[in-house]
Amino acid sequence: MLNDAKIKAAKPRDSAYKLADAEQLYLFVTTAGGKHWRMNYTYGRNAKGKPAQKTLALGSYPAVTLLDARARRDAAKATLRADQDPAVEKRVAARAKALDNANTFEAVAIKWFELKSGWSVAKFRAWRDSREGAWSPRDASHWVDRPRAGWSPIHAGDVLRSLERDVFPEIGDLPITGIESPKVLDVLNIIVQRGAIETAHRVCQRISDVYIYAIPAGLARHNPAASMSKALPRVPPAKKQAAIIDRVHDNDERLRLARQLVKDCEAERTRAGTKFALRLLALTAVRPGELGGARWAEFEDLDGTEPLWRIPAARMKGDAERKLEEAGDHLVPLARQSVEILRALRQISGHLPLLFPSERHSHRPISENTIRAVLIRAGYYQKHVPHGFRATFSTIMNERPDRADGDRAVIDLMLAHVPKDKVEGAYNRASYMPRRRELAQEWADMLLDGMPDPVEFLGLPMRNADKAPKGPRARAAAE
Repeated sequence: MLNDAKIKAAKPRDSAYKLADAEQLYLFVTTAGGKHWRMNYTYGRNAKGKPAQKTLALGSYPAVTLLDARARRDAAKATLRADQDPAVEKRVAARAKALDNANTFEAVAIKWFELKSGWSVAKFRAWRDSREGAWSPRDASHWVDRPRAGWSPIHAGDVLRSLERDVFPEIGDLPITGIESPKVLDVLNIIVQRGAIETAHRVCQRISDVYIYAIPAGLARHNPAASMSKALPRVPPAKKQAAIIDRVHDNDERLRLARQLVKDCEAERTRAGTKFALRLLALTAVRPGELGGARWAEFEDLDGTEPLWRIPAARMKGDAERKLEEAGDHLVPLARQSVEILRALRQISGHLPLLFPSERHSHRPISENTIRAVLIRAGYYQKHVPHGFRATFSTIMNERPDRADGDRAVIDLMLAHVPKDKVEGAYNRASYMPRRRELAQEWADMLLDGMPDPVEFLGLPMRNADKAPKGPRARAAAE
């Protein structure tokens, strides 16, 4: 039998030779001095019907020690006793390991993401890289291969962004079969430690969904993220979008506060277009993103008796199915005051596609933060946000004493609330239009009674005068 001293003393010769150990194990010494462990065995029959003689490579010395070589020999003999060829099983194991290494978590997660979103991640990353990391869901047609896959571009972007930011840097390069629950928990705890508990729960669900896809595809054997959310802190209650009418129970007082808010914001020195945007948002109660993306081509019959804003289904809140739904446009009947805003606004942006373009880029819509900033300057920080106009409209109109039977359902339609019965919802989108027009006009009359015509905002100073001392001497004198 061999020992370490004999192995170390083995020198290369003119021809390769063997040093036997025991039970078919031997050390094969090459002419170059290489020392390789081998094991002879018989398995199956050769062409002549005799036992087939085979050799199994067990590694090279010193990386594989004598004890390691004997352990591998014993494992191979156990495989033989199970009537399996150890050389074949070794190749199968090597192939499985290579497959595991190729199927990293990131590789599998991208397959899952592309299946669910319809995106081509390669196209998306190429688009993003060509623009120095900048991208917008509005450009999704450049990288979406299957528009009806089910996710909206905004949701798909959120999912991919969270994976690239929170998951791939930690476990993206690990074989998906080698990730266990403690490692997943480590990933989630990093997110929890920065205070993003709700994000941690969403990321946990996304990791779990990747495994739910991978297991039946034969790429993973178990889901290490299953039930992991129970190990995370509870998600804090969602904060309601602040509205000026919150915790106010008298409807007349709600209306007074809403009117005062509009007056205070319009008294601020800011661009006329921003004031028009805030007033139109208050009148129509659409979502801020729907207002920001408004295009002149969406408005109909502004000089007629039935002015209408037709917001395309593709711009509405919802999944891809909702956005591609036939007859899914949201119809917003316009009060007389809304039309007056649009007529004044044409003097500012009537030559552009967008009603409310960005100050710096005319092809991009105004940011929701622009309206939010006016609210903050007017003294409504944490008291009212742009989205709060929807709750204000809904609450005041639903609680007015002269409301008609059925108005609550009509108001829900005006807010584009999607009912559980989507078939009924699609039918009702164009229904009750006369009553919707009446309610839109009633709300506008209540909210803007006695307020100035929007054309009066044109030409007013946009910013407060800068009264800071100018020049070194002026600053010194001021000090």
